[in-house]
Amino acid sequence: MPIRNSMSLPGAVVFAALFLQFGPASAEDVNVMVDRAKVFRIEDGASTVIVGNPFIADVAMHDKNTVVVTGKAYGTTNIIILNAQNEPIIDELIVVQAPEDNTVSVTRKTDRTSYSCTPNCESTLRLGDSPESFSQVADQSTQRNNLAVQASGN
Repeated sequence: MPIRNSMSLPGAVVFAALFLQFGPASAEDVNVMVDRAKVFRIEDGASTVIVGNPFIADVAMHDKNTVVVTGKAYGTTNIIILNAQNEPIIDELIVVQAPEDNTVSVTRKTDRTSYSCTPNCESTLRLGDSPESFSQVADQSTQRNNLAVQASGN
């Protein structure tokens, strides 16, 4: 059975305000950055939240009026929010992009390495970096996190 877009007026007003606040990719899209979260307020009260591709974005309900969307990988997916009667109140496209602020990418032949420069440049994990660069930063980050967990006694 096809899903129809039966967004209520309060739901439409909430999403219109959301689009103006966050600067979406187009009038119908919700723009989210990889590794960043956005909070959505739903006036009608969400009963169920569905994300089309959980590899691209993660969706969590904080309460019936608060939905948190976190960008996980580049790409597009959709979010469908149902009310208590299982009727769709929101059906929108989510576009997940790379954050460009304070980021520098260095490309040598076909190998890319990314740096976060806030204000000093340090290696950072970014999808699309060369496997060697990505693995090295990921391994160091994992080891550092493991040391912190051990130091805390957990």
